[in-house]
Amino acid sequence: MNYAPILLFVYNRPGHLRQTVEALQNNVLAPQSDLFIYSDAPKDESSRKAVAEVRRLIHSIAGFKSVTITERSENWGLARSIIDGVTTQVNRFGRVIVLEDDLIVAPHFLTFMNDALETYKDEPRVGHIQACDFTKDPSLPDTFLIKWTGSWGWATWARAWQHFNPDGKALLTELKRRRLTRTFDFNGKYGYTRMLRRQTEGKNNSWAIRWNATLFLKDMLSLNVGKSLVQNNGFDGSGTNCGGGGLYASDLYMKPLPVVRISPIEENAEARQAYVRYYARTNSFTAKAIRRIKRTLKGDFGA
Repeated sequence: MNYAPILLFVYNRPGHLRQTVEALQNNVLAPQSDLFIYSDAPKDESSRKAVAEVRRLIHSIAGFKSVTITERSENWGLARSIIDGVTTQVNRFGRVIVLEDDLIVAPHFLTFMNDALETYKDEPRVGHIQACDFTKDPSLPDTFLIKWTGSWGWATWARAWQHFNPDGKALLTELKRRRLTRTFDFNGKYGYTRMLRRQTEGKNNSWAIRWNATLFLKDMLSLNVGKSLVQNNGFDGSGTNCGGGGLYASDLYMKPLPVVRISPIEENAEARQAYVRYYARTNSFTAKAIRRIKRTLKGDFGA
């Protein structure tokens, strides 16, 4: 089998990047996988030194079938870089695995992703694979299908990515026209519609919310995991979207996670309810107030 290329998007966090690369190198399929690294240029003078250190580091990376580096000459931002990189490589290879520089993957991450990409390659209703679970809900099966796309360690095919709609306003209009905003927001428990609206207003530049809305409106499913093969290590104030603290912490599953084809191809209603429960517990007014008080007591007076 030809293994999917790995796309790694990096910016100005050399410490995080070292951990990400080391974890990837510990995967048995790393030596058989092509690695494409996209390095964004500094946004301002304060980022220049860290970006230079990242670029020195990526030129020393080994342990993969090949390493191809793209160094942006200007600051593209994460959304533009990911959309361009994914589009280029998924059209070339037919499938891709995507990571950012603050993700720690388990030793069997690449095996799972490639197995899943192969198992569901011809299933038109499955458009995404997500290998991170932060709910820690024991009721979740090892793998399940859901109408929601996570962006921490994911994969897709050219047949699905061709549907990607970068026009957030069109997506928002369609969600409202079809009266799907409450379902999109997990019964109103999390503000994904608000996130999309803020993207249209220029208040965030999320590619992920547009990908999520695209597949949701196409009635396409994501294969998700109940045992996490990815851990986000970026909630320390170092990243573009760094809020959350321990809210999205996950425990890495260190054993192989088999991919068993799910039939019939339909959303797992119990899994959706597990997400509703998670967001109801963590996104309520009371939960937010308690987190804010705890941050204030620690001396963190940010928003």
